[in-house]
Amino acid sequence: MKTDKILLDHGSGGKISHRLISELVAPAFDNPILSCLDDGAVLDMEGKRLAFSTDSYVVDPIFFPGGSIGDLAVNGTVNDIAMCGAVPLYLSTALIMEEGFPLADLERVLQDMQKAAREAGVYIVTGDTKVVPKGAADKIFINTSGLGLIPEGVNVTGSNARAGDIIIISGTMADHGMTILTQREGLHFASPLKSDSAPLNHMVRSLTERFGKEIHVLRDPTRGGVGTTLNEIAVSSGTGIKIYEEKLPVKDAVAGVCELLGFDPLYVANEGKLLAFVSPEKAEDVLETLKADRYGKDACIIGEVRAEHPGKVFLQTRIGGSRIADMLTGEQLPRIC
Repeated sequence: MKTDKILLDHGSGGKISHRLISELVAPAFDNPILSCLDDGAVLDMEGKRLAFSTDSYVVDPIFFPGGSIGDLAVNGTVNDIAMCGAVPLYLSTALIMEEGFPLADLERVLQDMQKAAREAGVYIVTGDTKVVPKGAADKIFINTSGLGLIPEGVNVTGSNARAGDIIIISGTMADHGMTILTQREGLHFASPLKSDSAPLNHMVRSLTERFGKEIHVLRDPTRGGVGTTLNEIAVSSGTGIKIYEEKLPVKDAVAGVCELLGFDPLYVANEGKLLAFVSPEKAEDVLETLKADRYGKDACIIGEVRAEHPGKVFLQTRIGGSRIADMLTGEQLPRIC
């Protein structure tokens, strides 16, 4: 750690955030379950494997095209549980509200949470509310925690990536991050942007039921985007990763905004996409299964895992060159989720 204070960069999901967790947070609570550093913890309890995850949501603005802090808080934790290969079952929620927050906005947030929970097929079964003085928070912050059951024969974790695996993304990149940015800054474009906030647990269940152990890694590339997530998996598994720039899916409108504002879509947050590392012989079947899901219509293969250059991610450019795609450095956009 090269600073004695917390910076916005520490919440980016990028390199400095990774350092904060690996050098300060994880050592403070060191145990074998935490050390995996996946999207959730896998717990063995009386012959059953449970996935447990928690997340906090501070997005600004709280309402945006394609979602709100309410459905984001449900979908985000549902997806973290699903990335453990689990079937999400139950959530808790904690609301931290600023004095003066409009009751009408709270009702809208709660309705969005219930709608998202209904679509995901989960129940919000317990929770807490706190109110802080005006100015001590910004409108509303939400924490959600969740439990899910991992089916027998399913074993997905970031350390499972192996040479030869094919890497598939379930859809276009950077939709959520660019939507939040343009809404926050009051920017308007001919083609409106929309967040991709969505529950991915039904998609994951289709994959695990059909392919089981052929699915090695699942991860949703939220803060830090696809680039940072791939680096985390490369480090965790001790493998190298190669991706192809020409295969990375980005909507034209999103690509245009990224180019105009100087953002690399590889490092912009997503809230309704997953990365799947799968056995090469099953890659096309997995791809077709993803495309059959309403949230996976734009799924495509973007790269593969290699034995050389462990812990590194390489991007082959459109003109045939190759460069290292490192973790996100710095904070592109605070309070993205």
